[in-house]
Amino acid sequence: MPAALLVIDMQNDYLYEKRKEQFSYRTQQLTDAVNALVHEYDAGGMDVIYIRHIIQNFPTNRLLFGYSIDGTEGAELYSGLDVVSKYIFTKLFGDALTNRHLLELVRSKGYDELHLCGLDECGCVTSTALGCAKRGIPVKILRRGTATVFPEAKVAKAHRRLEKAGVSYV
Repeated sequence: MPAALLVIDMQNDYLYEKRKEQFSYRTQQLTDAVNALVHEYDAGGMDVIYIRHIIQNFPTNRLLFGYSIDGTEGAELYSGLDVVSKYIFTKLFGDALTNRHLLELVRSKGYDELHLCGLDECGCVTSTALGCAKRGIPVKILRRGTATVFPEAKVAKAHRRLEKAGVSYV
């Protein structure tokens, strides 16, 4: 089976106008790039899989984090994101493959490799890529559909970790 596209954490709380200041992504630019990838993969007959990061809706989590809280508008996929498949999974941890249903889908479909895009390059995209590498699943990160709010030093460190694990960027 050809590659599948994993669209990671393209959610309201990170992209819409009511987001917290710390999430200073260029929403329109990123969304346009991700939507172009979504349509490219979909038109090529490849699966597009969406991942939402969810933080359990507990009072302490609402106070500590205040974003991606389960059951809130902010935790939903960003309204500007084009959704072309029924494959929508949630995760509680950075590595999307910790969701056993997603991992089962990936294994049952036998994808040649996974291509990752979305948020954040130094967060859940890196965690998922490293999780793929650890499980022996070929993976690439798509530069044109990935963004970060972290400083260059952290980006460089993430790149070194990914390179060491055999993950490449395209």
